[in-house]
Amino acid sequence: MIKPKVLVIDDDADFAELITATAMAMDIPCISSSNANHFFEQLQAEPTMIFLDLLMPEVDGVELLRHLGEQRCHARIVLVSGVGMDIIVAAEAMAESIGLLVAGHLQKPFQIADLETILRSHLEQHERRMPTKTREELLIDDADLRGAIERDEFVVHYQPQIDLATDRVVGLEALMRWMHPRYGLTYPDHFIPRLESLGWIDELGIILMNHGFSDLGHFADAEEILPSLSLNIPATSICDVTFPDTILLSADKFGVPSANITIEITESGLIEELSKTLYVLTKLRLRNIQLSIDDFGTGYSTMKQLHLVPATELKIDKGFIQTMHLNKGKQVMVRKIIELGHELQMRVVAEGVETPEQLNFLRSSGCDIVQGYLFCRPLPRIELLKWLIRYRSQHHR
Repeated sequence: MIKPKVLVIDDDADFAELITATAMAMDIPCISSSNANHFFEQLQAEPTMIFLDLLMPEVDGVELLRHLGEQRCHARIVLVSGVGMDIIVAAEAMAESIGLLVAGHLQKPFQIADLETILRSHLEQHERRMPTKTREELLIDDADLRGAIERDEFVVHYQPQIDLATDRVVGLEALMRWMHPRYGLTYPDHFIPRLESLGWIDELGIILMNHGFSDLGHFADAEEILPSLSLNIPATSICDVTFPDTILLSADKFGVPSANITIEITESGLIEELSKTLYVLTKLRLRNIQLSIDDFGTGYSTMKQLHLVPATELKIDKGFIQTMHLNKGKQVMVRKIIELGHELQMRVVAEGVETPEQLNFLRSSGCDIVQGYLFCRPLPRIELLKWLIRYRSQHHR
């Protein structure tokens, strides 16, 4: 597997040397730059993490972030600066708004332990998520996708959801994968956008439902109760007035109670098609299907729109969870989302939980359900069954 690589741009030689030495001591290759020209030259080496100082004498860090956004940089960004937290938070928000992945910040002078935590987290995530091939390397044409649908090459992996009050597995999120005949296991960002552009995404939603409902009965044998199944359904399906009947027919075929089904809908998708989706969402709730507002906190819904949606669950976006230990502002946001969800009589789910510290914060803040790599990565049915049995034996003897 390719090692992660770190790139530092900071005109303060002492801080640049400290970051470089710490990374190298953890066996992470690291290059430092003190000016923009050298920095952009080093980008050709495709670093996986960038430490970027906001205060630079010639080109400031915000300008560098803009250039990284234009270049569609995929490296995880860590902002380093001695400026006030309000400016750092604003810079993080700007970077995320242009598609950059912000991994946190270090406010000068920072502790070496905080730097090591960021680097260690990056190492762990790099090992977990390193794709076998980049999107550009996957030469997939329309015929491949059509054939994948017709030959049923798509598979479902499941990630457990843990109830913090009981430590029991109460739900499973179904996540689509493609077992490509040439490339092997292929992840959604390689095929979902293409299916959407070709108008075939609803067919994938039906495949997800049928596979998920078929598998759900097997999981009941490993748990005392039948877990709920969370499905990420395409926005086009949520606007289709026939969708409630489609999902109920599929659920009935496999003997899945409607109360054990949760449909995840994105916050931004609600706003775009609210008038159409309210009809479908109301019909789903009348049939006791649960509704989750996914990636909450990343969209722009108004309180009025949120109040109108008959949702039963708020799902906090993992971007808040994974960097909240470095950002007190995000900790406040997470607490307020939990409070808001409870006041609206919704359960609150946090995804992307990867450390005991994140779990403890969520538990103390009153979060209801969590999921993430701290417990289990998404697994195919057979592997998840084994995990469920182990988890139950360890936690509920």
